[in-house]
Amino acid sequence: MLKIPPVLVAGSLPTALAPMQDVTDLSFMRLLAEFGLPDYFFTEYFRVHDHSILEPHILASVIQHDTGRPVFAQMIGEDLFHLKRTAVALQDYPIAGIDLNMGCPAPKVYRKNVGGGLLRDPDKVRQIFATLRDCIKGRFTVKMRIGFEDDRHYEEILNLVNEYRIDNLSIHGRTVKQMYRGAVDYERIGKAVRMVNCPVFANGNITSAEKAEAVLTETGCYGAMVGRSAIRNPWIFRQIREHSTGQAVFIPTLSDVRGYIESLWQINANPDLPEHNRLNRMKKLLNFVGQGVDPDGQFLHEMRRAREPALFFAICDKWLVDLERADLPFATEPYAGVVARPNHE
Repeated sequence: MLKIPPVLVAGSLPTALAPMQDVTDLSFMRLLAEFGLPDYFFTEYFRVHDHSILEPHILASVIQHDTGRPVFAQMIGEDLFHLKRTAVALQDYPIAGIDLNMGCPAPKVYRKNVGGGLLRDPDKVRQIFATLRDCIKGRFTVKMRIGFEDDRHYEEILNLVNEYRIDNLSIHGRTVKQMYRGAVDYERIGKAVRMVNCPVFANGNITSAEKAEAVLTETGCYGAMVGRSAIRNPWIFRQIREHSTGQAVFIPTLSDVRGYIESLWQINANPDLPEHNRLNRMKKLLNFVGQGVDPDGQFLHEMRRAREPALFFAICDKWLVDLERADLPFATEPYAGVVARPNHE
């Protein structure tokens, strides 16, 4: 097995940005570099099928990547020939490794027996692992869940992780059917740590530096993979690094959050994107940010109803700058009961 690249700061808790489709593109990776880099990036998944290509907008997050941190390229698919074809093609680019998606819980994905759908079929997983292990000369990594509707195949697949010398394993501690609901099963993640011979990243509801430390203490994992909480709080990787090395942890204010929102608006500028689509994308992202603004969810309530940018930003200014709120701390953890609607991670 190949060691994963060294972390940014020696002695800190290793972190990774979870791949999130339609979120973790090059612009978002660059934005995180301004607020606090993770140790490792994973791309959105490259779709693999009969007529698939390496999608240019995802490939850009590899070939134009300039944060200085390693990038793993993720694939999703089940056709052995085309998985091999895609893996061979990806190795012509500056990637840290190739990651197989075995966790996506979207019904339109798992119904095609890809992503989380593969967890129903250990024999197919074995075939895919064998094919990719044979053609990937560098790191071969996997991101998975603990099962499809239960953990009946969990141990069998973990044994395959060892048999095919997977170099790194990231586990979201829910089943596919749970999607993003219910408690994360950190006990099952800990079981994987004890069973497999590679580093394991814990994923799922890692919402703060303190939560990351608690999860790694409970599971024995190598590192923390963060998805939705990195949209809500782009400082989280910096905070985890500071907390794990005994430094003072940066606590952003609501004014800092207003600056982050402005940065999100700028990276979503696209002359081909109608203004209302740009605004809808912002509201999708702010569903997460709003979990840390006020405990009653009033910011989210008002923001979701904005129909044009001027009103949207007036609402942001009201809740983040005006009303003598600018110097208030942004909540370390999401406020209880303030729910983000979109599903990611």
